[in-house]
Amino acid sequence: MAVHEILAALADENRRNILLKLKEGKISSGDLANALNMTPQALSYHLSKLKKADLIYETKFKNFIYYELNLSVLDEAVMWINELRGGQK
Repeated sequence: MAVHEILAALADENRRNILLKLKEGKISSGDLANALNMTPQALSYHLSKLKKADLIYETKFKNFIYYELNLSVLDEAVMWINELRGGQK
C-alpha cells in the first residue's frame, strides 16, 4: 500500500475516530454508525477510504458487515515517518 493513501486516510478526523472505535474490537457497520453518530452514507464514504488504504478489514456474516483494524499496514507509514525524522529504515 502506498504511504500517501495511508496518510490521506489518516488525515481526516472522522476516519481517525472510526479507527479509534475499531481499536475496541470488531463491530458491525450499523453499530459503528450509531456509536459515532454518523449517517450510514457518511460512514460508508469514510469506510471506503479506510478500506482503500488497507487500514481496515471487512467481513460479512449473514446480513451484517463487520469491520476491524488492520494495523500491520501502518508499518510502512511508520517506517517512512521514522526515515523522515532521521531514524533507521
